[in-house]
Amino acid sequence: MKKLLLIFITLFSLTATVQAEDATNGIWIDVRTVAEYQQGHKSGAINIPHTAIGQRIQAITTDREATIHLYCGTGFRAGIAKATLQRMGYSNVINEGGLSDVQ
Repeated sequence: MKKLLLIFITLFSLTATVQAEDATNGIWIDVRTVAEYQQGHKSGAINIPHTAIGQRIQAITTDREATIHLYCGTGFRAGIAKATLQRMGYSNVINEGGLSDVQ
């Protein structure tokens, strides 16, 4: 019984730590195509192509003050995605540039 309780406490602590790190680091979104994403991406980044960001962002977060980090190949598509999110009311969106900038 003590082992089960210890495992539960450990899992709870790990979950809380991951959630805190997510809150600190924000949300990372790779706005390149699916094929580009599959060739390599920043660990933990979600893939939402820049052409679909407006339709799919609310599946990721509805918090318009969440920190959202965007990147692509060079920063151009991330800029387009940033403008889209800002028009939707997201206020803390950062264009991090290209994949090589964030790795």
